[in-house]
Amino acid sequence: MTLQEIKAAVDARHRVHWANPGYRVIRDRLGQYLIVFTRNGDTRGLTDRSGTRLNGQPDQFFVAPSEQEGQA
Repeated sequence: MTLQEIKAAVDARHRVHWANPGYRVIRDRLGQYLIVFTRNGDTRGLTDRSGTRLNGQPDQFFVAPSEQEGQA
């Protein structure tokens, strides 16, 4: 996913993860996009200080499947 795709998915309230489901991408109340390790709250920025380079490879980010998918 590109940086723009990640931000758009988070803003659309999709559950975006990095590397595995334990890492979730969020937008905080200050408008910062962050990667949070859900088990202990460890947090890092989605990008480096320039705001242009992801902290992680683009192919490591994914949107979690909807809970409603597969239900009839």
